[in-house]
Amino acid sequence: MALVASSKSSHHAMMMTTMTAGTTTTSSSVVKRASRTRRASDECVPRSSLISSSRHVTRHEHHHHHRLKASEVVSESAFVGTEEEFYEVTLPKPVNVKFVRGNDGGAYVGFVPPNDPKYDMFEIGDKIEGVSASFGDEVWPAESFGQVMYAIKNRNGDIYLKMKRMFGDLSAMEVEKNSAFKSERAGGNYGAGTKEQQMNNYSKKREVENERLDMFDEGIALYNQKKFDDALIVFEEVAALEPKNYMSDNFETTTEIYRVCQYNIACCFSKIGKLDQALLALRRCMASGWTDYKKIRTDPSLKNVRESPDFVPLMNKFDEPIFNENAAKFLGSLFGRK
Repeated sequence: MALVASSKSSHHAMMMTTMTAGTTTTSSSVVKRASRTRRASDECVPRSSLISSSRHVTRHEHHHHHRLKASEVVSESAFVGTEEEFYEVTLPKPVNVKFVRGNDGGAYVGFVPPNDPKYDMFEIGDKIEGVSASFGDEVWPAESFGQVMYAIKNRNGDIYLKMKRMFGDLSAMEVEKNSAFKSERAGGNYGAGTKEQQMNNYSKKREVENERLDMFDEGIALYNQKKFDDALIVFEEVAALEPKNYMSDNFETTTEIYRVCQYNIACCFSKIGKLDQALLALRRCMASGWTDYKKIRTDPSLKNVRESPDFVPLMNKFDEPIFNENAAKFLGSLFGRK
């Protein structure tokens, strides 16, 4: 197993730990947690030393249940209830609408490509209520952002979406402000309301960080159980919790856990044979600051994706080799080698 793992201890310190052919390397994280050593196989160390044995990991597995047949979904392009309005779209891949994780864990429209008629129905803030299954004609209720992204990325063929129109309501995508803070901000004052808001923001930030790391550990556990599809859903959730406008002390614009998550997403997609998605995750991983190119080239979890003809060109964009393949072939021809 060559995922990158995080963990917890009583000292609340953190290291990101990687496994490569029996050796362990560590890199410090801006989030303080304790490092755990993973075995150089597809299995984790015993769960008793990682996450409490009473902890359940099935909250992301139940998305396999309560599915609807596509034929059972109302077929009108838009339909209205007493107070809510929904519409349906079927789109070819790739889907260029961008979705973001809302405060309730759901998937919301964050960007709509301009001047493209097939996306005219979408408005920023609209929520996904149903999505076509990764295969077949079933429709899954949209239970979480990670599950929705999993379904979209893994589906071969057109994507069906049942959308709830939010009429420009972006509250699920915004940080909630208290009324005292709003009054003080409007009057240009700094008082108890502003201080309370700052404390609330800090507490919320710490809460999200802890939730994110707990979910990350859950993804590692699922991967070690070879439940790659379920691990993908969790890692997508963790990546979606990346803080906005992040800037570290050394001016990095992404957190280490985001880079690690994209790497692990690439490992999962490679394991299940979705090479295009694995390459996309690797691109995001390296574009966000990952520099351990040797690990990418040697990690057993990425064996499948390394066989893609697009792997070497991608790696060369981020890690241009000093002595590249063309030079090697040229020198080989001079000495009669093929």
